[in-house]
Amino acid sequence: MLSAVIFLCMGIMSVAMVLNMLRLFKGPDLPDRILALDTLYINAIALIVLLGLYLRSDLFFEAALLIAVMGFVGTVAIAKHLLRGDIIE
Repeated sequence: MLSAVIFLCMGIMSVAMVLNMLRLFKGPDLPDRILALDTLYINAIALIVLLGLYLRSDLFFEAALLIAVMGFVGTVAIAKHLLRGDIIE
């Protein structure tokens, strides 16, 4: 039963990622595209965690944590670039 629910959630997260990609490419302005990219990496983390649960492997959780840290740093860097025009001061 749990594997079927995990498989269903993986499908739902895949649809969410496709919709985020659509917003990323079609977004009306730059902040919408940045928000879509941020949401896309969060959905990717959720998909990796679900895959780790499905395969019963701890390696996927470490990969998800690594992607979360890199995504946070990337989002902060993009926000600083939009506010100041420079990332490192």
